[in-house]
Amino acid sequence: MEKRMSKFSVHVPVLAAVFMVSLDATVVVAAFPALRSHFADASPADLSWALNGYTIVYAALLVPAGRLADRLGARRVFLPGLALFTIASGGCTLAGSAFWLAAARVVQAIGAALLAPASLALLLAAFPAGRRQGAVGLWSAIGAGAAALGPSFGSALIQWTSWQMIFLLNVPLGIAAFGLAWRETPSSEPVNVRHGNGGDGPAGAGFDWIGALLIIAGVGALAGGLVRAGEVGWETPATAMTLASGMVALGLLAWRTRSLNSTTVETGVFGDARRLRAAAATVVFGAAFGAGFLSFYLFMTGVWGFAQSTAGLAATPGPVVVIALALGSAGLTVRFGLRRLLVAGGLLFAASNLWLFLRLGGTAHYLSVWLPGQLAGGVAIGLLLPALTGAALAGLAAGRLAEGNAVNSALRQLGGALGVALVLALAGKAGARVEDFRVIYAILAVAGLMIAALSPVSPPIGET
Repeated sequence: MEKRMSKFSVHVPVLAAVFMVSLDATVVVAAFPALRSHFADASPADLSWALNGYTIVYAALLVPAGRLADRLGARRVFLPGLALFTIASGGCTLAGSAFWLAAARVVQAIGAALLAPASLALLLAAFPAGRRQGAVGLWSAIGAGAAALGPSFGSALIQWTSWQMIFLLNVPLGIAAFGLAWRETPSSEPVNVRHGNGGDGPAGAGFDWIGALLIIAGVGALAGGLVRAGEVGWETPATAMTLASGMVALGLLAWRTRSLNSTTVETGVFGDARRLRAAAATVVFGAAFGAGFLSFYLFMTGVWGFAQSTAGLAATPGPVVVIALALGSAGLTVRFGLRRLLVAGGLLFAASNLWLFLRLGGTAHYLSVWLPGQLAGGVAIGLLLPALTGAALAGLAAGRLAEGNAVNSALRQLGGALGVALVLALAGKAGARVEDFRVIYAILAVAGLMIAALSPVSPPIGET
């Protein structure tokens, strides 16, 4: 009983932190109209950084933060990250301009990047190797559920109070989680410092700030270029230069990774073709996930004219299905294997978006048109999210699990930033038409097919 209670005490602060971080990645989607009204002088492109500034910085720092957790011990990284995230959440509520809100969100992202990979490492340490997939399923379910509930939760909270409350709530939750984590989480040995790295890459490599900045510049420029293209057109010199600068930055990052063994994009966790395929599928899934959520909210409020709270309520069934499927992912993995779950999830995701592409119209038919597609999409995401995480971690040594999870999460977040930017470019303007959204859902259907085609065959976590 004492051992069981000890594990439970670790679960509570770790999963609470994961919930807050994942919620904040999507909750601002619901706040976008309120932010546009509050910061009336800011352009949509400027306000988009309240969404993508967090996502891009979070993703860019996840891999070096995961490596740091492996080197120093998960607890030593988790606690400072949670403290920084909590403090920055309070700063978001005090922001007097779109610039300062984006700046506070960047600080939030730094804290989130520190605690996220360390959180899974702490959780996995409480389980034997044979039960790690269950821990991954639990961690994924909490993260997916929070991210999925973000827009609906934010909609209700904004209608009842104000947009500031979506950040202010993190402060008491963060303080409580920090206090419990300080008392209950075990100290963890810095694996890579004393025992090497488990055979997956160079031990003791330092933090590559240049690589992290190249990721931020590259993905930030691509996302910004996509949003700008929606505002001023694809053919303008400013759009072309922004997109080109992003490609140059990512090209420099690729060169740096190959030539200088950059630890920002750690190639050791891509040691075989299975994890490479999982990485590519994760990027596509992240883009589809981010695009799907934002397009849902914009369509409900902009085309069908739903009130913000009504749109939030309409968004709820999908997340409920995601949580239920992700919680049962361990049993499904044992029975069917990761590849079958990934193929089934990808095909179902494609079918759900094809349904929306074919059936959506200007007249609201939520129960007969949107709900079936939303439920099918929820099942698909509930299958895909934990399965992709499991495929990314398969075959990694225990000392590389935090880093491997960081790579997987970073790729998903970077894909999400590009998906959000694409939706803003295609349907971000006021008065977007049904045809604009049909283009988005056609793209998402193709993304589902790509995920199914990329699905790797992977061994269970902890086996090579």
